[in-house]
Amino acid sequence: MLASCEKKQNQLETFDQNNESKFCIVIHGGAGTILKENMTDSLEAEYNRVLDLAVSKGYEILKNGGNSLDAVTQTIMILEDSPLFNAGKGAVFTNEGKNELDASIMDGKSKAAGAVASVTKVKNPITLARAVMEVSEHVMMVGPGAEKFAEQNGVELVDPSYFHTAKRWQGLQRAKEQERTELDHANAMHYDPMIKDKKFGTVGCVALDKKGNIAAGTSTGGMTNKLYGRVGDAPIIGAGTYADNATCGVSATGWGEFFIRNVVAYDISAQMKYKKVSLAEAAKETIQKKVPEMGGDGGIIAIDKDGNIIMEFNTSGMYRASIDKKGTKTIAIYK
Repeated sequence: MLASCEKKQNQLETFDQNNESKFCIVIHGGAGTILKENMTDSLEAEYNRVLDLAVSKGYEILKNGGNSLDAVTQTIMILEDSPLFNAGKGAVFTNEGKNELDASIMDGKSKAAGAVASVTKVKNPITLARAVMEVSEHVMMVGPGAEKFAEQNGVELVDPSYFHTAKRWQGLQRAKEQERTELDHANAMHYDPMIKDKKFGTVGCVALDKKGNIAAGTSTGGMTNKLYGRVGDAPIIGAGTYADNATCGVSATGWGEFFIRNVVAYDISAQMKYKKVSLAEAAKETIQKKVPEMGGDGGIIAIDKDGNIIMEFNTSGMYRASIDKKGTKTIAIYK
């Protein structure tokens, strides 16, 4: 009997070790027309450095037994603090010359979610999205109301000038100049190469922790030259962010209007649940077929319940990095 008990204990230990080996993480920093010939060696190195720093931070949290929500939050904060990406410090400008930030986060275990939109003073919008999820009874807060909630709950605020960068300001001026030189409405989507990806730019993270819990989060500055309170897919649960322990976690980046209309993040999860297809098959169907057929483009990152990682996009590039369940790190930019 003792030998039998010892054998069973060994089996349980092996099972637990196998479970713990599945933790992994994936991040993105936006998709679009990202070509090597347009990238200097020093800029490419800096993108790789920040992607490495961010994904390594999240992985270390998971490796030390931390939960997926913490990994997602702290990883996205690093990306928000970098002027390289269109989120937080690197956010683009609206038509009015402001930086309006959106973010969301979701817990795959409880299906709890939090989101914020059109905030202008929150240093790390992902932290406010998480506060909305954990402290309030709501899912989404916007504008001044969200900022008041941030102040009441100790979320760090900054002067809006913190988000002003020369690169993004110049991008707004180019976008406005392009508008002025358009001859008719038919040319409205033919952007100058320097601004053709004004609709892109988002950061996101999906993580699977040692307990099998998935979390996903997304943060963005939105679209360059966007009008009158425009909100894209990033803070919309089911469009830009979704997590379900039974299927997968997803964070999206791309032309938000099309990702909202296709309910991209949830669509991938739903295909897995109802059609019983793999994460890879679901992601390919949504990103390579459904979104382009409607006229949109972009990409997603995702992790399924078994720790399989997918980085699917239909553009020429997507800033991305992952550390899989075997501990293998991947950092990439181009297709």
